[in-house]
Amino acid sequence: MGIFISVLFLVSFAMFAGAVHNLLALNKPGMYPPKVVLRKKAGSLAGGGTIFLLIGIIFYSFH
Repeated sequence: MGIFISVLFLVSFAMFAGAVHNLLALNKPGMYPPKVVLRKKAGSLAGGGTIFLLIGIIFYSFH
């Protein structure tokens, strides 16, 4: 069960890192994906990261 909880936290961290990467890409001029698409990707990754983080915290509290 400990490995499963660790994987949840790692996935959450990876999703937050992806969200930060997309937010930083907004400042680069001439990026191919339009800024609207980058904002949607960042929002989706941040939302998914939050969900995985909450699930990880719930499982960790019952462990």
